[in-house]
Amino acid sequence: MSDSSLPLLLIAAGGTGGHMFPAQALAEAMVRRGWRVKLSTDARGARYTGGSPHVVEVEQIASATFARGGIAAKIAAPLRIAGGILSALWTNWRDRPQVVIGFGGYPTIPALASAWVLRLPRAIHEQNGVMGRVNLGFARHVDVVCCGTWPTALPQGVEARHTGNPVRAAVRQRRAAAYIPPGPYPMSVLVIGGSQGARVLSDVVPEGLSLLPEHLRALLRVSHQARPEDVERVTDAYYTAGIRAEVQPFFNDVPERLAECQLVISRSGASSVADISVIGRPSILIPFAAATGDHQTANARGLVDAGAAILLPEHAATPETVADQVALVLDNPEGAVQMAQAALSRGVPDATERLVDIVEQLAGIGQ
Repeated sequence: MSDSSLPLLLIAAGGTGGHMFPAQALAEAMVRRGWRVKLSTDARGARYTGGSPHVVEVEQIASATFARGGIAAKIAAPLRIAGGILSALWTNWRDRPQVVIGFGGYPTIPALASAWVLRLPRAIHEQNGVMGRVNLGFARHVDVVCCGTWPTALPQGVEARHTGNPVRAAVRQRRAAAYIPPGPYPMSVLVIGGSQGARVLSDVVPEGLSLLPEHLRALLRVSHQARPEDVERVTDAYYTAGIRAEVQPFFNDVPERLAECQLVISRSGASSVADISVIGRPSILIPFAAATGDHQTANARGLVDAGAAILLPEHAATPETVADQVALVLDNPEGAVQMAQAALSRGVPDATERLVDIVEQLAGIGQ
């Protein structure tokens, strides 16, 4: 069977890791199922495609955003998007993909708009608890709306399927890893703030941990992801407090550190929440206050309502409140175990498989 005879899936995703990583997880799964896959993104998104299967065709399209740049860039944005739609119309009329699925971001507009014009089966996947602008605009014009966070705020009259957010293979491999509760032995705390770290975590967490009672502080082993410009001062802060800490701009083994820790202190991006849930760890979540539509607070809500996480709004994140909440977890082993179990109850380790099923249903396969 030649490649051209295989069913074709067109995946469109914006140029951030939050959109691209779930898209790549679906691409990998569909290739294994015998599909051809084309990934449509912009120049920013193309930087994330190094880990995609080599058989996935990456197509860079003209796109733009109204959120960045000056007046000239904002005026040019609709023209660039229109050009991308015209190009996608020609390409999709020629290739006739069996299914088109968008993962959010402005670069998904050409693929989804052309799929609507050509009446191709189509879906969107929203990772966050508040829909992004592009997904919100297409929610009434697709066959299926998939949600990674549940519940997700939806337009009136729109129904959705809870698929969860796909997680990396390294996270799935540590699904429900045995949790060692806090106790009178070295305890690991993982501090993560998204792919580039978070300044507020670097500002308040080291000082907060330094305020812990001696019986807790002496046992801490901290892994702290910080921005490159913050690494030196964060390292010095832990050293001054007598806390053993490894501070890096990026950890390549976050799933392993997550599985081994007693507590996570994190932003509540959709991918981070999914990882914490699938592995099952107690967490203190500090949502990014400037996130569009306050979607990081919405992302955290499921874990918080389940009793798996402590929500600490950014405006309330002081060294004193951090110390109080950390002590609340590390001084209560039974409560920490309950939090870990509650986190697992919110995890969706088969999120990728759920998306695969929806794609094949839209294509009429297996019906």
